[in-house]
Amino acid sequence: MAMETAAITAWTLVQEIPIPGDVQDLLIEGEQAVTAYKTFRDSAIFTTKRLIVRDAQGLTGKKVEIYSLPYKSIDMWSSENAGGMLDRDAEMEMWTKAGHIKIKLNKKIDIRRLDKLIAWAVLQ
Repeated sequence: MAMETAAITAWTLVQEIPIPGDVQDLLIEGEQAVTAYKTFRDSAIFTTKRLIVRDAQGLTGKKVEIYSLPYKSIDMWSSENAGGMLDRDAEMEMWTKAGHIKIKLNKKIDIRRLDKLIAWAVLQ
């Protein structure tokens, strides 16, 4: 399997938020939302089975595209914490069956907590 270097998609997580109430409509039986983050245009929700990213589009934001990445499709991941005052953001990368995904994290976000969540989900 060749590891791609260019990301097919990239998201930025800004800050942790309460889990949106309407996310329950997307979950299957036995799946639970674990944590949620604000993105630039909507939100990303980590569940017990996958990462769901909602992307509101257009001026009104009524059109919403939903990305769903099952943890079982993650082959490898890496995390890089913000090193110091000059580094603004941390970063997580995932190599998946769908391709390479980059997630930028605001320095307020605990990257090790996310790293542990991905490890728990992928390795169980």
